[in-house]
Amino acid sequence: MLVSDYNYDLPEKCIAKRPPKVRGTTRLLVLNRKSGQITDSHYADLADFLEPGDLIILNDTRVMRSRVFTELPDGRPRELVVLEKHDGEIDHVMYRGKLHAGDILTVKNINDDSRTTDTIAIKEILGNGTATITSSRDITKIVADYGNVPLPPYLHRDADADDIKRYQTVWAKQLGSAAAPTASLNMTKSLMQKLQEKGVQIRYLTLHVGLGTFLPIRTDNVEEHHMHSEWFHIPTETVKAIEATKAAGHRVIAVGTTVTRTLEFWAKTGKTEGEDNIFIYPGFKFQAIDALVTNFHAPKSTVLMLTAAFAGWDHLKPAYEHATQTGYKLLSYGDSMLIY
Repeated sequence: MLVSDYNYDLPEKCIAKRPPKVRGTTRLLVLNRKSGQITDSHYADLADFLEPGDLIILNDTRVMRSRVFTELPDGRPRELVVLEKHDGEIDHVMYRGKLHAGDILTVKNINDDSRTTDTIAIKEILGNGTATITSSRDITKIVADYGNVPLPPYLHRDADADDIKRYQTVWAKQLGSAAAPTASLNMTKSLMQKLQEKGVQIRYLTLHVGLGTFLPIRTDNVEEHHMHSEWFHIPTETVKAIEATKAAGHRVIAVGTTVTRTLEFWAKTGKTEGEDNIFIYPGFKFQAIDALVTNFHAPKSTVLMLTAAFAGWDHLKPAYEHATQTGYKLLSYGDSMLIY
């Protein structure tokens, strides 16, 4: 199986460069994965496609302001992205520019471009542009004080004040992600209330989003890609809700690929906490989820392959073509799909 088979034409004009002015006003493409039927709708009308007794699972991770600007002692700039939390620990970064073990970086204040008294030391250089670090104080406090929102590189812009609020779900709680669970960015409190009034249950889990979700595939042979681990936790009440929902013949709906990966890893291993490195691609047999709410993903990405595994590429690719031809906005800040 080749990664290059999972490709589509993504015009620049179809990429959402900013969040919608009002959260939750995005479109929703509804795809029947059995028939391939496509229905155009709106995210705010998600409840119209669900039934009483259905169960929605959300990721309650909170995105860190993990993009940090630093400089070497000679003044050369180095940009870091502090990576996801693992079992309480944060000690990995991605970096731009050359670094060596033993380098001491001074953190800069993004508000006035001055040097701070905080430093980050490079412990070890790893693969894929990553390194382990130590810091002069808790790294979560450094990023809270001086970090910026880690927007996806394809947006080609720095984060602004609007991004600080909008690149975060309305229920974000567990601090530890280096990227947002983007399918949830369009969910609003009013929609959640509407779902609950219809009899749809809502439960949560935590997966701290990082390299496992956004690291690009560097080989064309799917089976040669190594999925980076991300830390997860599924509360007991969520497990019980899933089991009761299944027993009653209702559906489990994952909001996002991060939720999907976590639930399918649990279904495969029985683990409710730990390191999740499951790589889902076409041919995978889903055991936990019955429907998926997800954003439109970049060509040849791991998340596109997960979505193709669930929907079937023969149905998903025409849906993507329909979306690009009819004015949908794609990627992190864009419109969404419901696949059932």
